[in-house]
Amino acid sequence: MSPMNWTLATPEIVLGIAGLLILAAGVIPKKETFFPVSMAVIGAFVLTAVLVIGQGEGTAFLGQYVSDAFSRFAKVLILLGAALGVVLSLDFNEKAGIGRFEYAVLMLFATTGMLVMVSANDLMSLYIGLELLSLSLYVIAAFDRDNPRSAEAGLKYFVLGALASGLLLYGSSLVYGFAGSTNFDRLADALGGGTTSLGLVVGLVFVLAGLCFKISAVPFHMWTPDVYEGAPTPVTAFFATAPKVAAIALLMRVLAGPFGDLAAQWSQVIWVASVGSMLLGAFAAIGQRNIKRLMAYSSIGHIGYALMGVAVASDIGLRGVLVYMAIYMVTSIGTFAVLVAMRRNGRALEEVDDLAGIGRTDPAMAMWMAVFMFSMAGIPPLAGFFGKLYVFLAAVQGGYWVLAAVGIGTSVVATYYYLRIVKVMYFDTGTAPLDARPAGLTVVMGATGIATVLFFLFPAPIIAAAEVAITAIAG
Repeated sequence: MSPMNWTLATPEIVLGIAGLLILAAGVIPKKETFFPVSMAVIGAFVLTAVLVIGQGEGTAFLGQYVSDAFSRFAKVLILLGAALGVVLSLDFNEKAGIGRFEYAVLMLFATTGMLVMVSANDLMSLYIGLELLSLSLYVIAAFDRDNPRSAEAGLKYFVLGALASGLLLYGSSLVYGFAGSTNFDRLADALGGGTTSLGLVVGLVFVLAGLCFKISAVPFHMWTPDVYEGAPTPVTAFFATAPKVAAIALLMRVLAGPFGDLAAQWSQVIWVASVGSMLLGAFAAIGQRNIKRLMAYSSIGHIGYALMGVAVASDIGLRGVLVYMAIYMVTSIGTFAVLVAMRRNGRALEEVDDLAGIGRTDPAMAMWMAVFMFSMAGIPPLAGFFGKLYVFLAAVQGGYWVLAAVGIGTSVVATYYYLRIVKVMYFDTGTAPLDARPAGLTVVMGATGIATVLFFLFPAPIIAAAEVAITAIAG
């Protein structure tokens, strides 16, 4: 096999070329092209997903790119989340006056960066994918440029993101200096002897800091509430789903692959980040009245649960992380479909109290929202219960009793603010019914809601795919 075996990267190449063609096509006409460009982007995502499923295995570009079962699992999730994120924006962006074709194109390039991230087999290709994602996210966070809150969200994310990128690059330089390579396979060979220098451990900590920023884990979470609240709601939905899956997958590949023999060192850092994220996510969300800000703290808490499986540093723990992220992404997309549909008299609503009374005025939407909230709280037999069950069991089997106890305790606390939303919908009196929602939002709510409810009947395909994926990186 040629070391430049570029055919393995066909999904990323096709998606990148499609982005350039769609960008050129969007510029030419004088009339507005937001809807057709968005449809073209969704079509590109579907085509790329087909290519990913049929993707071969091996390395390419002199070992900087890898294709395996793990990357395919993560890529399918990412493309699903990105496609549904574009669907959520179709009606919202038009009504908000930000229906410009560049939005969907930026989503496409962000997704290309995510695909490169999860197939990165070198610290340099990792950084290229991460920056392609980040630069696109900086712009779409501030896409509603006439709204000061959106501009503030983009600026905050840019400044803090630049800091995180600097930490990641500095850590990569230390790793290169003390290990002599940036390639994951060579790093694994170099570190396999069990002897590590202090400088290498410091470099690893800096790399972890940069990656923890991308998943908004404590103490690198400071950007999340303001960006979630200030960005347009479809953008927030995108932030909360596909990029989180990509960043967690990247973190798992880095830790389980080249730094697998340093688990005793990095598991302590992940343990602290997991506990801090679960505690902050549970308690900081209690007093929130803005539902997007509440979901920001909720996402921090969920990342803490996912990191619990990473900290265990076992095949069972990593498998639980993949299952957890798949379930979390589907549930989050459904939740944000409800938030995008929250509109009264043409005005977008963001407060928890704005949901008052929809149990009577829109029982279907209230039912799906209740399903998503119960699932996020981990109430059986919904999908969220099984996501938490897998990571909690991994923590107990690995001897991480304190981590499991904190997870169970914070789950109980978080149940309060999830149930408060259900209480507001069904027991509080609303002022007026919400505006009629487009069919696309109804389809997304229904599809994700059914998947959340029926997961317990058909968990085997996801679990089996996760097991195969973990075998590819952990052996």
